[in-house]
Amino acid sequence: MDKSDVFTIPPVLDRLKLSLNDREREIFSPAATFSVAGVRRQPIVDTEAGYRQAFSLDADRILHSRAYTRYIDKTQVFYLISNDHITHRVLHVQLVSKIARTIGRFLRLNEDLIEAVALGHDIGHTPFGHEGERYLSELCQQAGIGNFLHNVQSIQFLDRLERKGRGWNLCLQTLDGILCHDGEIHNQLLAPDPDKSFATFEAEVTAKKTDPEYRLIPMTTEGCVVRMADTIAYIGRDLEDAIRLGILDRGDIPPSIVRILGNTNGTIVYRLVTDVIQNSHDNQFVAFSPEISDALKVLKKFNLERIYMNPRSKIHSATIRRLFTMLFEMRLEELETGDRGSDIFTRFLADMSESYMADHSPPEIVRDYIAGMTDRYFLHQFPERLRPRTQL
Repeated sequence: MDKSDVFTIPPVLDRLKLSLNDREREIFSPAATFSVAGVRRQPIVDTEAGYRQAFSLDADRILHSRAYTRYIDKTQVFYLISNDHITHRVLHVQLVSKIARTIGRFLRLNEDLIEAVALGHDIGHTPFGHEGERYLSELCQQAGIGNFLHNVQSIQFLDRLERKGRGWNLCLQTLDGILCHDGEIHNQLLAPDPDKSFATFEAEVTAKKTDPEYRLIPMTTEGCVVRMADTIAYIGRDLEDAIRLGILDRGDIPPSIVRILGNTNGTIVYRLVTDVIQNSHDNQFVAFSPEISDALKVLKKFNLERIYMNPRSKIHSATIRRLFTMLFEMRLEELETGDRGSDIFTRFLADMSESYMADHSPPEIVRDYIAGMTDRYFLHQFPERLRPRTQL
């Protein structure tokens, strides 16, 4: 840390920080995570944290990371769409944060930890969303470096890559919540698994990379809330986007879903959030009611079949897959041959720490390089004649 950044905390701010810790003990539920419980790999001195509590500091570090900035042009579901009202990754992340903090407030949980996990949970997403994730995973497997998963990559960015390889030294609870956010997995009830350390965390990262089906459970109730909120944030919003694009009609939503959850994003979010609060209040777990959970499961299946697998959503899939392959192979060759004029040297690896270079193989470096790209930056790696054109 630069000495010019070190300052003495005025006594009044010290007292205010202590009063915030005292307030947590007064208002938090027994299921909450206290800020003083935040644990990092490298302890930080008070002058580095200032008057911010542990998870508030984490949220700030994530929000000001370069990877967070790139959320602005990353696909949520629909890409290459000429419509400013279609959800991008940055909006999804903001929605997850807001929904999760609303739930956390009523359950008397730590909203700072919730915000940190929510803001960072999708930072490892590739350009072009889950499609891009599948294509990059195939290339990583072929290169012998295992599966690519965006939640594992989120940890990679925040812990190993940001700040030119130094990482942000985030709390274990924050990193664990990000790793375990799997919003695509359906859970009616989630109870935290609190007995974790950095050693068990690293073991879970390795296990998930080896087996993408490996089930992860957050160590905090706040992490469980974010996982539920991830689903709540995207499930109705994806419906609205699909309706706006003419991929389906509102009347296509099955009556069994409409009766329980409604047929608009606003109603769906309200009913899901309300149900979680009602079924989780004063409990050591986070849960939907069985009826709401069953309806949500049916809605997920409907979205999968009618939206995510819809041919109209995959017009450019073959082209995007081909470009991923071209870029991975091209940058890997340039890296291995030492072509210092390549973008991967001049932009990505410029001033990178020696520790990052020593700990990562060429395919792993190319993986990190591609995963961090926005959609636009990815496409601009190719001449215009090879790029797919905007649709709808």
